[in-house]
Amino acid sequence: MKIVFMGSPDFAVKTLELCVLNHEVIGVFTQPDRPKGRGKQLAKQPVKIAAEAHNIPVYQPERIKREEWVEKLRELAPDCIVVVAYGQILSKEILEIPKYGCINVHASLLPKYRGAAPINWAVADGESVSGVTTMKMDVGLDTGDMLLKGEIEIGKEMTAGELHDELAVIGAELLLDTLHDLEEGTLEGELQNEEQATYASMLNKEISKIDWKMTAHEIECRIRGFNPWPVAHCIMEEKTLKVFKAETMSSEALNVEDAAFLKGASPGTVVKVNKDSVVVKAESGYLKLLEIQWGNKKRMDVGSFLLGHAIEVGTVLI
Repeated sequence: MKIVFMGSPDFAVKTLELCVLNHEVIGVFTQPDRPKGRGKQLAKQPVKIAAEAHNIPVYQPERIKREEWVEKLRELAPDCIVVVAYGQILSKEILEIPKYGCINVHASLLPKYRGAAPINWAVADGESVSGVTTMKMDVGLDTGDMLLKGEIEIGKEMTAGELHDELAVIGAELLLDTLHDLEEGTLEGELQNEEQATYASMLNKEISKIDWKMTAHEIECRIRGFNPWPVAHCIMEEKTLKVFKAETMSSEALNVEDAAFLKGASPGTVVKVNKDSVVVKAESGYLKLLEIQWGNKKRMDVGSFLLGHAIEVGTVLI
């Protein structure tokens, strides 16, 4: 099958590699190079790097809907357009070009978690199961007919970064199965149930600010869901405190004798400091901080941090 591949980040690379091994990839579309890092040097998209390694022509339109790019796709005449985290919405004109349509690999069990950040929000919302859906694209946002699905359990300590890597592999293999079944004519799409649809909004640093008025379990899920980016954070002593790892605690396990202090402490208050952890009160329950980064210090486990910086019981994180 002649394929045009559209994708940008790391998540799409595994799928591109399997397409190259099993089909004829005649062109790759990816987002333009963007400034990155402190030096703001232009950085290539991971998909571009992979495509160049295979000597595949790369196209980087700012807006793929422009007529010149629609014509370019018509000229390439692909049998199928494969889309994996491309970052641009395709027009009806583009969707109608390939014989087998435009097939999207989406990192959720649709119709749940449509949108930009399905992996992060599945973890942040405390889901126990996630997965990948291949979908025949239409003009809506992740609203097309579902084709195949692959599921995976979300482990109790799994971060969004870890789930990302697992789903990238599942998605690549699922796409190959989807293309095979499309060629064989054995695949029928399934309409999405709009009543079950949810939306996974884009992430930013404001979203990842810890709200200590949530339950300890909700905060712990968000810490994992926003790791490795944008990272759950709060303020301690007027500096940003990033939290990469934590676990919930019950009041029984906390073992603090001053019950009046615990009851009167506001959410965000440090209620206990151990040699390897700091325990913070949430609206309901307690959160043991295990791995942090404070200000311009390095990311480290809390035990190492406490060797060089004391945190007093009663300190309030905001």
